Amino acid sequence: MFHDKAGYFFELFIGGLTKGSIYALIALGYTMVYGIIELINFAHGEIYMIGAFTALITAAALTAFGVTHPLVLVSVSGITAVVYASAYGYTLEKVAYKPLRNAPRLSPLISAIGMSIFLQNFVLLAQTSNYIPFPNLIPPLPFLEPVSHIMGTVDFIILCTTAVIMILLTFLIRKTRIGTAMRATAQDKTMARLLGIDVDRIISFTFITGSALAAVGGVMVGSKMGQINFYIGFIAGIKAFTAAVLGGIGSIPGAVLGGLILGWTESFGTGYLTSDYEDVFAFSLLVLILIFKPSGLLGRNTTPKV
Repeated sequence: MFHDKAGYFFELFIGGLTKGSIYALIALGYTMVYGIIELINFAHGEIYMIGAFTALITAAALTAFGVTHPLVLVSVSGITAVVYASAYGYTLEKVAYKPLRNAPRLSPLISAIGMSIFLQNFVLLAQTSNYIPFPNLIPPLPFLEPVSHIMGTVDFIILCTTAVIMILLTFLIRKTRIGTAMRATAQDKTMARLLGIDVDRIISFTFITGSALAAVGGVMVGSKMGQINFYIGFIAGIKAFTAAVLGGIGSIPGAVLGGLILGWTESFGTGYLTSDYEDVFAFSLLVLILIFKPSGLLGRNTTPKV
C-alpha cells in the first residue's frame, strides 16, 4: 500500500514537473519581453500554437515525400517551427508594438490582445476548429522503458530541453555582449542608445528568442498530447503568464520557478482532490502569492525611474 501511494505521488510529481516545464518555456518569452520594454505580449500564446501547427504541417509534408525516420522528422519539423514562429514574433513586434512604443501604456496592451484574437482566427480559418491529430515526433528511448508508466520519453525530453534552455539563456544574458546590451536596454533605453546600443535590434532579438522558445514548447506539447487545435495557445498563454507573474515578471529564474510551482499545484490538486477545479487551484495560488508578495516569488520591488 505504501509503495502504491509513493508511486502515485511520484507519478503526480513527474507530471507536474513536465507540465511546469512547458509553462516555464512559454513564460520565459513573457518575462523577457516585459523585462526589456515592460509590455505583456498577450499574443505570445498564439506564437506557441503556430509553432505546433508548423511542426505538424512540416512533418506531414515530409511523410508525404517518403521521409519517415523519426530523428529527421523531429529535427526538420522542430527547426522549421522555430524559424517560422520566430519570424512571426519579429513581424508582430514591428507591426503591432513598435509603432506604439511611445504611446500610452493601454495602447500596446490593446494591440497585444487584438493580435492574439487575430492570430487565433487566422489559424481557425486556415485550418479547422476541430482537434487535429499530432504525430509523436520523438522516438522512444529504451532506457526509460522500465519507468515508462511514470516518465515517458516525451516527458524526459521536455525536462532536459527546459533545463538546457534555462542554462543557455542565463549564459546568454549574463556572459555575452548581446546579453549585456539586453540588460542595459532593460535598465535605461535612453542611456543604452547614448552608449551606441541598437535598442530596436535588441528588442527584435528578444521577441525572436521568446518566440523560438514558445515554438519548442508547442512541438513538445503536441507530441505529448497527440492533438492540437487553434485554441491551445490561449489557454497555455494564460497559464504561462500566470507562471511569469507568480515567479516575478521580468525574472528568468522566476519564470521557471513559477512554471514548476504552477505545474505541481495543478498536478497534485487534480490528483488528490478533483480535476474539475484544475484552473481554480492555479489561479488561487496566484492570488495568494500576489496578496503576500505582489512582486512575485523572485521579483524585486522597483522604484520609478526619474
